[in-house]
Amino acid sequence: MAEFIPVDPFDIVIFGGTGDLSKRKLIPALFHRFLDGQIDQSCRIVGVARSKLSRQEFVNLAKEACQAASSNWDEGKWGSFSEFLEYIHMDVTKVGPSWNTLKGYLTNDGRPQVFYLATTPLIYTAICNVLGEVGLNTPNARLVLEKPIGTDLESAREINAGVGAIFEEKSIYRIDHYLGKETVQNLIVLRFANALLEPVWSRNAIDHVQITVAEELGLEGRADYYDRSGAVRDMIQNHLLQLVCLTAMEPPNSLEADDVRVEKIKVLKALKPYTAETVLQNSTRAQYDAGLVKGKKVVSYQESLSGEKPKSTTETFVALKVEIQNGRWAGVPFYLRTGKRMEGRRSSIMIQFKPTPHPLFDKADRLPNRLVMRLQPDEGMRLFMQIKEPGPGGLRLKYLPLDLSYAENFTVRYPDAYERLLMDIVRGNLALFMSRDEVEAAWRWVDQLLKSWDEVSQPLETYVAGTQGPIQSAMLLDRDGREWWEQ
Repeated sequence: MAEFIPVDPFDIVIFGGTGDLSKRKLIPALFHRFLDGQIDQSCRIVGVARSKLSRQEFVNLAKEACQAASSNWDEGKWGSFSEFLEYIHMDVTKVGPSWNTLKGYLTNDGRPQVFYLATTPLIYTAICNVLGEVGLNTPNARLVLEKPIGTDLESAREINAGVGAIFEEKSIYRIDHYLGKETVQNLIVLRFANALLEPVWSRNAIDHVQITVAEELGLEGRADYYDRSGAVRDMIQNHLLQLVCLTAMEPPNSLEADDVRVEKIKVLKALKPYTAETVLQNSTRAQYDAGLVKGKKVVSYQESLSGEKPKSTTETFVALKVEIQNGRWAGVPFYLRTGKRMEGRRSSIMIQFKPTPHPLFDKADRLPNRLVMRLQPDEGMRLFMQIKEPGPGGLRLKYLPLDLSYAENFTVRYPDAYERLLMDIVRGNLALFMSRDEVEAAWRWVDQLLKSWDEVSQPLETYVAGTQGPIQSAMLLDRDGREWWEQ
């Protein structure tokens, strides 16, 4: 049975309070934490946006969002939660009377005041400048930045410098919701709390690692943003590189934020940079064409773009072979792939171990041990092993998993990533958030990848929507005598 420990009273201001992130994730996350008794009745939740809504219209919007995200609706509980809600219509980049209204909603008793920037990163610095000018960058303030933080190393540095001039680094929470997923956090426990695995978690026993983040969805209203970004900036720079860090990092001295971040940064700095000589062999970029996703016809990426535009060269799929140049992982390839409009929605980390050194059994039956950590959907872990199939007639091997399914082993609903991360922000726990140095180290490596693509005019392949990606992705592993794990 999960135990939900209440957090201290807090106030949260959501800039971009009527936007997609606020409606789909943030407000429902806060509502669910209220249902589980983690949020005090004295908390305030203030939505801020340019939309000209009344408070009641904002409450109605929030109610629709929470109803859509809740399996068991409780009208009475909603009535209590809705009392927390306030709304202000204003231009957040300019000082004006509305800021005094905002300050009047906040409780001045030393509680945490969370300022969540669910806006375009282009105005992060402008919002922070105003927060500083009106005196809201207090010691109890906590600033939350959504990814992407910049579009390259230079822009990331500018944003970090801009917000860092107003808020101390210890008050800045750069959020990557993948770090709040149960299985991602369980990866840390799995490695460092079990003597069985840590001794074999290296090049001595591991053949290779695969990290997959596949999406069924297409642009879904994000066309303008996505066509400027592509899969590398949208997914590789943050989500997938963070998963690489947690998989590959050395044991930290403690679970304090600074100790965990130091080890993650070491991984990012150890990533072998791409060059014009290596990028063609070790990477694939592609864009989806029309096809069938779950039996439904979908148009190509090009057709889904609005307006009269020249043919887009934005990648919707990337597959990479990545090397980590240190003593633990030298010679162990990490294969990364992410894409839109793929066969199914799936995020997983697959660790494939080396074969046994002496082949006692028929080679055809000797499948390698694999540890598969599934992030979504159906979070859980499976360790695939060989056992003897019951019955007479000789030794027949059966390849089966030891299965830890969260749905089957934990009967209560457990918090999603945003719910957990929001409560960590209130508690002041920075361990699951990216530091400035992490963000910039990731961009430094990604910039080199993009530069190498430009130098060699990396081909843009195509793949049919509803498949596992282009054939070149399979060839990336086939050249090494391996194949993608598709289960």
